[in-house]
Amino acid sequence: MTFQQPAPQRPGYDPHGFTGLAAPHGGGQGERRKRRLKYGAVALVSLFIGVGIGSSDGSADTGKATAGVKAAPRPTVTITRTAATTDPKPAPTVTKTVTAKPKKTHKSGPAAGFPGEGEYLVGEDIKAGTYKTAGPDGEWGCYWERAKDASGEFRSIIANNNLDGPGRVTLNSGEYFKTNRCQEWKLVG
Repeated sequence: MTFQQPAPQRPGYDPHGFTGLAAPHGGGQGERRKRRLKYGAVALVSLFIGVGIGSSDGSADTGKATAGVKAAPRPTVTITRTAATTDPKPAPTVTKTVTAKPKKTHKSGPAAGFPGEGEYLVGEDIKAGTYKTAGPDGEWGCYWERAKDASGEFRSIIANNNLDGPGRVTLNSGEYFKTNRCQEWKLVG
């Protein structure tokens, strides 16, 4: 059997591994204070670094915008150069102002003419008045209908007709006008 000799005792050495609990030899209070200051300083620096990382949005250094966030418009820079002359006086600045004329716009509102296929609300989709059509758009005849509402029921029909040639109809505001297989309707009065 072999016996090992224990390691020599050093100040602050604990053979059981509890170095923090061993009573230091000579100047122990100073060692503890230094150790606490060192660990406290490391913790404080780590805190500042963590706060700095947490407060940055991460997009400034990478050049990537954060998802769902629109980039703000960049300011516009205008550079004006003056032509180099041998004359020490500055050249006059000439500014020409041109006023743009707005394009004429059409008033929005009901149409004065409409295709011969569809259903229209008089006063909203088309203007009230008398309309004329050249007749059927094919060989099957032109059908038109004036109605009180858009229900499509028989009792809502005010008047209707099947045309084999040209025809006219007078429409009042608030009525519904239905047309099938007709040529274009044009406002005539």
